[in-house]
Amino acid sequence: MKKTILIFSALLIGFSNQAQDIQEVEKNKNARVAFEVAGICGMCKKRIEIAALKTKGVKFAIWDVKTHQINIILDERKTSLHIIKQNIANIGHDIKDFIASKEAYASVHPCCKYRDSKIILDHEGALKKEKN
Repeated sequence: MKKTILIFSALLIGFSNQAQDIQEVEKNKNARVAFEVAGICGMCKKRIEIAALKTKGVKFAIWDVKTHQINIILDERKTSLHIIKQNIANIGHDIKDFIASKEAYASVHPCCKYRDSKIILDHEGALKKEKN
């Protein structure tokens, strides 16, 4: 009976180790993700992209001023989407499930205060003047 339990235990350990190896293999080294990040100008773009790119494992990051969408290529073996979003929120930009702290938002340049409707209108007016 003891031999049967010992053999069964060894088999379970072997299968659990194999399952862990499979999970590590499933992590994509070139995963593509996209999500919205609050911001309104070119200065925001630079700050958001740098915050993402400074995250270990992020290979590519570009944020679009008009759509507010950031597109990222990351190595899931080195980082997670949660860490990237937290790093962006830490520099003062809101994401749907990560709201920047008051201190982080306060550190954003005055022209980048995307929570202020007057600043947003000012940026929209500047865009209209450029089109004419």
